[in-house]
Amino acid sequence: MKSLAVLPAALAVVLLSGCGADPAPATAPPPSPAPTADQVLAGTPCGEVTGFQGAKNKVVVRGKAECAEATQVLTDYFAKLTPAEAASPQGPGPVVVGAWTCGSGPNDPVTSCSTEDERQIEATRY
Repeated sequence: MKSLAVLPAALAVVLLSGCGADPAPATAPPPSPAPTADQVLAGTPCGEVTGFQGAKNKVVVRGKAECAEATQVLTDYFAKLTPAEAASPQGPGPVVVGAWTCGSGPNDPVTSCSTEDERQIEATRY
């Protein structure tokens, strides 16, 4: 009979040993919010580059483009732009720089570049 009396006590020990033995699961930090449509349209500022004839240009990326690549593409574009292309009545470009195609309208202070996978960068003369 002693063995039957020990059984409930042993069962209680086994059940209670599971309580509190495992640490509480760590709470994950909340995910960073996705950019809003206004933030994507506004773009991310990436500094400046020297444009055609020494003009200063503010660089902005939109979407998945990286700042380092954007500034290099725009630097290469302005270096590659000829006076004839810059004076074109249709505006400078299109000029291909690697995977990017860049250009702007006549007398437009904004130069836009894009890729086939829809990355976009801009340089705005100021």
